Amino acid sequence: MIREDNARLLIVDDDEVFRLSTAELLRDAGYTVDIAANAAEAGPILETRTIDLLLLDVRMPGIDGLQVVEVLRRRGSRVPILMISGYGSVETAVESLHLGADDFLTKPVDPDELCRRVAELLERRIRPERLEGDTHHGIVGRSREVAEMLAQIRQVAPSDATVLLIGETGTGKELAARAVHELSGRSHGPFVPVNCAALAEGLLESELFGHVEGAFTGAMRDKVGLFETADGGTLLLDEVGDMSLRLQKRLLRALQEHEVTPVGATRPRRVDVRVIAATHRDLRAEMETGRFREDLYYRLSVFPIRLPPLRDRAGDVPLLTRHMLSRLSERSTGPVPSALSRSAMRTLREHAWPGNVRELLSVIESAAIRAGGGTIGLEHLPVELRSLHRQLDRYRATGDPESEGAEILSALEAARGVRGHAASLLGMSRTTLWRRMRDLGLLDKGGD
Repeated sequence: MIREDNARLLIVDDDEVFRLSTAELLRDAGYTVDIAANAAEAGPILETRTIDLLLLDVRMPGIDGLQVVEVLRRRGSRVPILMISGYGSVETAVESLHLGADDFLTKPVDPDELCRRVAELLERRIRPERLEGDTHHGIVGRSREVAEMLAQIRQVAPSDATVLLIGETGTGKELAARAVHELSGRSHGPFVPVNCAALAEGLLESELFGHVEGAFTGAMRDKVGLFETADGGTLLLDEVGDMSLRLQKRLLRALQEHEVTPVGATRPRRVDVRVIAATHRDLRAEMETGRFREDLYYRLSVFPIRLPPLRDRAGDVPLLTRHMLSRLSERSTGPVPSALSRSAMRTLREHAWPGNVRELLSVIESAAIRAGGGTIGLEHLPVELRSLHRQLDRYRATGDPESEGAEILSALEAARGVRGHAASLLGMSRTTLWRRMRDLGLLDKGGD
């Protein structure tokens, strides 16, 4: 853990005993510490001194901690913020992270844990690219779904087993494949991705297996295929479900024999390649209809991993949003927003995201351009998301549970009881649908 000498911290807390004892603890740890009893006292300190980390109480008289976070982020301040509250709850923690806080602790605070969190946040400020705790080999998230996926990746990576990544478009299948590669004994070798849906059959065959000069019209010289290019490393076959039956047969042989024969060649060539396949299709259903070979399916699905859609891990939306804004800031020469308003973040969390993380990235990039710096507000989001916000606000404002319940039941009927599909039809996340069903006493409806 990195601790920057002479880092200046500011503690803002109306509890005098906690404020003074925490200041003493952190000064003993080698930090310079300023203190303030409320937002009014903290204002001049923040304006006249360079603060490396802000420890901020949630509930204070006058302007509370959440309002302070919102104001700082709206002004473009990137000072790391550790929220501390004696009234800790999941909802408060989530809201503070939505507004742009970096971490959250509840009282009573363990001194060792406090020092560890402070050191971590200062390290992130020194090395912002690391985002430790949120990013794992490029995969951003703290949700249970992401944790389970990462556990499976770590479990299978050291082996040479073929992995089948199953997930909707935009869920990050290539990132997951890269994580398997980086955690494997083949990490020193090449990682070679190919999109099987992007190439016509003849081109894909030549790309995968190579060809010899004169094998077909236009084959002016020998070409090394991607299997040979990936020798000693990992080959990702993205959208393998779109591969023709003829090529599926050739792929099966390559997997079984560990050798490939270039188009037009007569002798096979040995290859040492780990194959990771990825698809958004239901390969079992494709197999039953004869569009995918049964023997190839079982060869590819030695270790299947399902990637969760974004609607099933809506709690990761704030982390993903912050990560995306950070990356945009690194690439941009102009101002980039550092936070979102409460209404904008709530809308993002409640959207169903049919395009998953890729769609979220598109929305954030567009909104950042419209906002031009400061804070992304509801008015900067696409019109369809603003419509969703107005629809949900109408339900909340009118308090018409009968109308909302009827709409939810109608969607469930259309989705044949599948809540994930019903949530998409309603334009909200699965988590939001579950919450509304709970509040309306409808949890006995729907099959999943």
